[in-house]
Amino acid sequence: MTSNTNLTASSSTQLGLFVRLESKPGKEVEVENFLRGGLALVNAEPATSVWFALRLGQSTFGIFDAFPDEAGRQAHLTGKVAEALFAQAAELFSQPPLVEKVEILAAKLLG
Repeated sequence: MTSNTNLTASSSTQLGLFVRLESKPGKEVEVENFLRGGLALVNAEPATSVWFALRLGQSTFGIFDAFPDEAGRQAHLTGKVAEALFAQAAELFSQPPLVEKVEILAAKLLG
């Protein structure tokens, strides 16, 4: 693979987060409902360009979101979604949420 210095991701999607969540047994529906409810909170974040709540398996969930810059990513990490996530982590998840910072190499977005 050759190195390409041109960023092909949209300017609104250069940086991201991938959060892996493992629900406690019997808490899968609660985790799903929690994630669905997170959309209302993230809609109030102007620097969050893209946000997805994911189901990766029977008890494994995830969140993927993207930001135009590090300031937007940090605002999200200290915002209401993150606050709610970590406030309910002990109740809903079998292990702490695994938050990974990612760099978006390429993206296709409508609009």
